[in-house]
Parts: sequence; C-alpha cells; structure tokens
Amino acid sequence: MNILCRLLCVSLLVSSHATLLAAPPAGPATPTIERLHLLIPGAAGGGWDRTARGIGEAFSRSGLVDSISYENLSGGGGAKGIAHLIETADPDMLMVNSTPIVVRALQKVFPQSFRDLTPVASVIGDFSVLAVRTRSPYQNLRAFLQDQQRQPRKLAIGGGSVSGGTDHIFAAQLIQAGGGDPQQVKYIPYDAGGKAMAGLLSGEVKVLSSGYGEVVDLAQQGWVRILCIAAAQRISQAPQVPTCNEAGAPGAEFVNWRGFFAAPGTSDARLRDLQHLFATMYATPAWQEVRERYGWVDLYRPGAEFTQLLETQENMLATLLADLGLLQ
Repeated sequence: MNILCRLLCVSLLVSSHATLLAAPPAGPATPTIERLHLLIPGAAGGGWDRTARGIGEAFSRSGLVDSISYENLSGGGGAKGIAHLIETADPDMLMVNSTPIVVRALQKVFPQSFRDLTPVASVIGDFSVLAVRTRSPYQNLRAFLQDQQRQPRKLAIGGGSVSGGTDHIFAAQLIQAGGGDPQQVKYIPYDAGGKAMAGLLSGEVKVLSSGYGEVVDLAQQGWVRILCIAAAQRISQAPQVPTCNEAGAPGAEFVNWRGFFAAPGTSDARLRDLQHLFATMYATPAWQEVRERYGWVDLYRPGAEFTQLLETQENMLATLLADLGLLQ
C-alpha cells in the first residue's frame, strides 16, 4: 500500500454521499446550553475560525444557545490555545481543532495531545483544494504539476498550517500523485488560512494548499481559481471545479475533520449536553445553510467514537509522516 492510499485511510477519505458522513438523528430543537465560549487557537479567517463562527451562527439562529462568545488565541501552532483551555478549565469553553492537533503532537510542536483534553465530537469535514490567483498562468492542475516537477525547490506552495501540517501533507501528496517527489515540495507555512490567502493574493506564493471552506468566498468573487478539490466526486457547491483525480493527480482525496474539545475533567452530564447540542444542530435549516455555504460535509463522531478516530489517525499518521520525512 503506497503513502497516498494510507493517507486516504487516515483522513476518512469518503465522498460527500457516503454513509460515514451522515449526521445522527436530532433531538428536539430547544435550547440546551445557556452560554458557550468558543476558543479558536488560530488567527481570524482560517479554517478553525470559520468553523467556530459558522457553527456558532447556526446555534444562535436556531435558538439552541442563548449566548455565544468567541476568542482567537493563536500561537505555537495551536499550543497556546490548548494550554489556555487546560489552565482555565471553564465548563462553558469549547476549543475547535482538527487533524493538526494529532500532527503537531507527533512532531512535538507542543507537549500536549488530545489525551490532555476532553474530546466532545467531530462535527464537519472540509475537502482540501489547490488554488491560484485568477491571473495566474496556471490554468489547470497539469500545468502546475509540470512546472513544479521542473523546478521543485523554486515554486513555493503556501498553506495555513505549520510545516508538516495538513496543508503541507496535502500538497506533498498531490505532488506525489501527479508524479513528483513529495519530499521536494517547497512549502511556506502561515499562521492560519487567512494569512496564507493574503500571501497568495500578494504574490508571496504562487499556489495555495487549503480547505475549500477557506477559499470559497474569494473564488466566488473572482479573486482566486481552484485548480482541483480533493473529493471523490465534484461537490454540488462548485460543480465547475474538477476533482484532483480528474485534474491529473489520481487518488488524491483528502478531507480534514474539524471538531470540538472541552477542558479536562468535564463532567459526564455536561459532555452529554454538549453532544446533544451538536446532534440537534444538524437538523436545523440554519446549519444546512452554513454547511452549504462552505462546502462542508457532516462528520459527527461523539465521545468515544471521536477518541477512536483520533487514535486511529495518530497511528497511521506516525508512519505516513516518517515516510514523507516530516518527523524529526
């Protein structure tokens, strides 16, 4: 089994129509939580930020949470946010995170891991994309892949995660699927997707590896062009965008989970309330509107199922990152 196939297993690579991504039956649409403080361990405009604020919007509009506040606390590749959640131990605080919490712990970017927190639930999946400015000479993925293979150490790819993070991993896997050397990728990390997008628009980097939800607004406004989306089939929100399979990178499919964690020591009763809150949200029209806006897919894994997902991903990523030369 090659590296790419292993990544498919690691990242729950499934189509948006797969049963795996179905949401659970919802409970009654009544407020279950009085107050939530959503902690975002990255800068504004990134995938974590959009996820927290999009879900918060669905909660508010549906009347499921009476009061919601937000806090961006970036630093240390997410370490500052994790430490703050642990130290504060606020029962009303939830931290959004995603695959990088596993990657960065493996790479020892920070000393904590998901085991130091209380996993509440995974909530969504966001397909990876490769994007360029609209005026870029790269009209399609094949043109970019050909150029990258000619000058792999000169053509920089930007991303909103640290070196060895999900954007870097996807870029490396895409290059490999297109026939190049994944270890020769010149990757430029930014602090969250918003800053990575700014780097693309300013010309600091020519190409951006990101999530669809992070680029959709500017793509619709005509500022950027998406070369491919890492889904098994074209998504309904952007039927004109080819899959990476179609565009010249066969087998390149990647979806990044995003979910929420509570402080260590959270009570079982509080955990059940929070999980019921997310389960109820899926059936609301407000959530369906937010999900369609960002091209997300439902990926509900509560409690023990979420922990199992994390442990499986951790085991697979340890081997994958070593093979790509992304572990110290």
